Amino acid sequence: MAEINIKQITTENRNPSTMNIDTLSTNQILEKINDEDQKVAPAVRKAIDQIVPLVDQVVASFNQGGRLIYLGAGTSGRIGVLDASECPPTFGVDHNMVIGVIAGGKEALYKAVEGAEDDKTLAITDLKKIKLTKNDVVIGIAASGRTPYVIAGIEYAKSIHAKTGCITTSINSVLASIVDFPIVAYTGAEAITGSTRMKSGTAQKLICNMISTASMIKMGKVYQNLMVDVLATNEKLVARSIGIIKEITGYSDGEAKIKLQKYQTIKGVIVSYLMKLEDKSVVDALLKKYKGNINQILQLEKGDKK
Repeated sequence: MAEINIKQITTENRNPSTMNIDTLSTNQILEKINDEDQKVAPAVRKAIDQIVPLVDQVVASFNQGGRLIYLGAGTSGRIGVLDASECPPTFGVDHNMVIGVIAGGKEALYKAVEGAEDDKTLAITDLKKIKLTKNDVVIGIAASGRTPYVIAGIEYAKSIHAKTGCITTSINSVLASIVDFPIVAYTGAEAITGSTRMKSGTAQKLICNMISTASMIKMGKVYQNLMVDVLATNEKLVARSIGIIKEITGYSDGEAKIKLQKYQTIKGVIVSYLMKLEDKSVVDALLKKYKGNINQILQLEKGDKK
């Protein structure tokens, strides 16, 4: 195994602002950490021009039946799994549309799996297990930009002509140099040297949020700024569903519940209201024709009737 030069990995640099953090009061420690956290959002903002083409590629892949695959180890892998797991309840999508793959599997979500991040063959095995295709997008998440598991997975994805991207917080990384869509959010040295669960992890979470959310918006999973495909799997989400319908239509609580029972989905109720339709089969046909995109229904169908 080649020796790693830690000094060449920018996320491993020491932070001059926190050299004395071990001698400070609790309040001062927290202020130091918070001072560093203030640098994360601006770093992500600078990377937006890199995020845009990757989002557009994810949307194009979705429209071709492809999937978004996050690939990572340790903290980075957990962040990918977290974002993927939150897409179905938030946007009503299939659990296979966005997938998080982590080195070491489910066990690695709870504790470190020794050697997993250095296992190159494991990444290929994991991607073959989910039957990766050329229509998919694989985003390697690695703060250092050099994790062997992630590099090997990206190389395999490229070998079958899948599109590739990355999220890293280290400049001049190997990972960023080999993907189609690199995202580099340079957050600087951590408050605790090399603890990339801190600023780097926060930046990775923000970027994953942006990629999945923006992609779902462009897929018509959001109307205005409302989660119109939310799955009502608990009392809070049932209440949210009713609230969304009331917000758009002005229906009373009782009317919203009756309409939801009739049309079965939030989108069904909204389309019936906005298009002045009562027949559920007509509403369902429109939603099917436009793949649930309410804005397209309003623009194209209302335009046809003028």
